[in-house]
Amino acid sequence: MPWYDPLLYPFALIYDEVTKIRNKKFDTGQKKSVSFTVPTIVVGNLNLGGSGKTPMVEFLIDMFQDEHDVATLSRGYGRKTKGFLLAKPELGPSEMGDEPYQIYFKFGNKVTVAVGEKRVLAIPKILLEKPKTDLIILDDAFQHRYVKGDFYILLTTFQKPFFTDKVLPLGTLRENAKGAIRADVIIVTKTPVNAGEEIKKEFRNSIKKITDTKVIFAGIRYGEPYPINPNQVHSFSKVVLVSGIANDKLFIEEAQRYFQVLEIFSFGDHHNYTVKDIEKISESVKKHQDCMVLTTEKDSVKLKNKAFRLYLSEIPIFALPIKIHMDKEDSHHLKQRIKSVIKEKAYFGEV
Repeated sequence: MPWYDPLLYPFALIYDEVTKIRNKKFDTGQKKSVSFTVPTIVVGNLNLGGSGKTPMVEFLIDMFQDEHDVATLSRGYGRKTKGFLLAKPELGPSEMGDEPYQIYFKFGNKVTVAVGEKRVLAIPKILLEKPKTDLIILDDAFQHRYVKGDFYILLTTFQKPFFTDKVLPLGTLRENAKGAIRADVIIVTKTPVNAGEEIKKEFRNSIKKITDTKVIFAGIRYGEPYPINPNQVHSFSKVVLVSGIANDKLFIEEAQRYFQVLEIFSFGDHHNYTVKDIEKISESVKKHQDCMVLTTEKDSVKLKNKAFRLYLSEIPIFALPIKIHMDKEDSHHLKQRIKSVIKEKAYFGEV
């Protein structure tokens, strides 16, 4: 059992009560949720930190981009801009935020990528700018109840499931675990390959005490590292790791399986790299020789910053791609559930 500071209990009780009141106001209609004509999928979590939201959004894009004109919308956490923005070539991570820019960098014009703190105002702007849009994926919007989504996907990690956590500031929950009731499906992310049926049954039973929502287990799979500079195609067996994500434990473990890790630069989530950071990374690579920088996809787009070219132009930098892995049966179930929501909305003349 994790230890909790007893001095934080009063603050957690107050926070819990405030969020309960807020949710009740939405549930009773005292606070209004707006529904839109275009079907919306909400991806989110109950806790702070990395639950794999961006890989899940990318998983859904892969699932539906051939059948629909997909748009993604997030607040663009960590960006230096405000208001509504559509991703375009001249904008970078500082204008769009790390994750939206990563999605745009990966999918380009195949999807519409937008950011906006006020999603109720941003969605009409997406539809005005991109009128062919017929499916919107809301990233990190489980608590953003001003928009009434059509299908809610709640993510929780295998390593720290929401039913073992506490509300802030005791734990990392943004709201009471009972908020999981709003989910149409709960996906346990980062599930190890060797997770047996017994432990999965325990997870399902723990979640069932809160809600009867369908539970799906999904793992992550790393792909082959690729160069962020097309001119640097030669890879090395020795690496200097660089990451600025919520939890880099799995990233480090994966690197250690296949590479000789010489040094690790582990920054905080959404880290804004400085020239000083880049100088240290560059010095490390030159010191060790015959090695490369291995980083996450999210960090790789920030390392492409023009301000860093002088330091990184001659250093091989490779990104380690990550994808959601889901059993075919579960993937089919998820797709059919979402398709039924899309069809139902179309049937009632809303799209």
